[in-house]
Amino acid sequence: MSLWISPTPGDVRCGGYASGSRHELQTWHGGPLDRTERFYRIELLIKSRGGVSFEDLLTELEVSPATLKRDLQYLRERMDAPIVYDRFDNRYRFEAGGGTSAPAPAHQLPGVWFSEAEIHALLTMHQLIEGLDAGGVLGRHLQPLLDKLHGMLGASEGEARELMRRVRIASPARRPVPSRWFERVGSALLKRQRLDMRYFTRGKGSESQRVVSPQRLIHYRNTWYLDAWCHRSEGLRRFALDAVRELHVLEDQRARDVAMKTVEAELDGGYGIFSGKATQTATLRFDAEAAQWVAHEEWHPEQQLKPLPDGGLEMRLPYADATELAMDILRHGPHVRVLAPAALARQVAEQLCAAAQHYP
Repeated sequence: MSLWISPTPGDVRCGGYASGSRHELQTWHGGPLDRTERFYRIELLIKSRGGVSFEDLLTELEVSPATLKRDLQYLRERMDAPIVYDRFDNRYRFEAGGGTSAPAPAHQLPGVWFSEAEIHALLTMHQLIEGLDAGGVLGRHLQPLLDKLHGMLGASEGEARELMRRVRIASPARRPVPSRWFERVGSALLKRQRLDMRYFTRGKGSESQRVVSPQRLIHYRNTWYLDAWCHRSEGLRRFALDAVRELHVLEDQRARDVAMKTVEAELDGGYGIFSGKATQTATLRFDAEAAQWVAHEEWHPEQQLKPLPDGGLEMRLPYADATELAMDILRHGPHVRVLAPAALARQVAEQLCAAAQHYP
């Protein structure tokens, strides 16, 4: 028996309908039922009473005759419910087995159903996944679910396409990951297996062979990263999946498990995607024009914001590697100034001067 919790507060229903009593029907309370709730109620009414007239269904469901006819047709044609109309008794019932005196075949709607609003939310989530999905890795596995959601919504192909066009996820500067890498990493991560990979380090311009134990996948600024224990360097490292040149799953080697608290402490303390524990604190001053945007942004979970009398904003935040922090500072151009530390201020000033030389 499958447990099904309805969107209506207080309603808990069992897909197997073990009791099917009249009292159970009376516990279905609240406002007008949505489409999926009506399907369950129609089935339960027929199961509990052995058969129900069209008029009784209209009374119980509080819908129009046209709506009830559509629901009955959908249950028969799309959900394979063996509902038939008995002219002699003037009731809808479940068809007996093979037209004989055998009992009606067991029929049960799926144990998990969604309201129309929940289906819309899931379809929107599918669009989000497509926006993150490099090479359609996740999309093709989720397509069967997507087809079922369209069917549950009762949408035609044209209506479904129109719905999906209403949500768009833009992914500028995305660095695609080959689908075969993503699938192997995902499989090894879940099965707790090691990976043997040839990795290109952009900073050094060289490749190296590494055996790693995957710990966590991260999607950050339109790029996928893998946090893993590197058995070559005996430590936690962060790898960009688009920099993987070759990858194999070592199915016979169990991955080393590292506590997630340790992974977070080692890799999440710095600024942005550059790993490491925070060792310095930057102090930035934004003018009033930039402050109206920055005041609503989270650059780091531990940042501190201080509004200034002139409408500006002072931000203090920890960092380990200044690379990405400097990039975000430069994005605001003349609207931000580095107050501390002096080394970060010099680094930003040097990059600004170097950029200015390209525009004599």
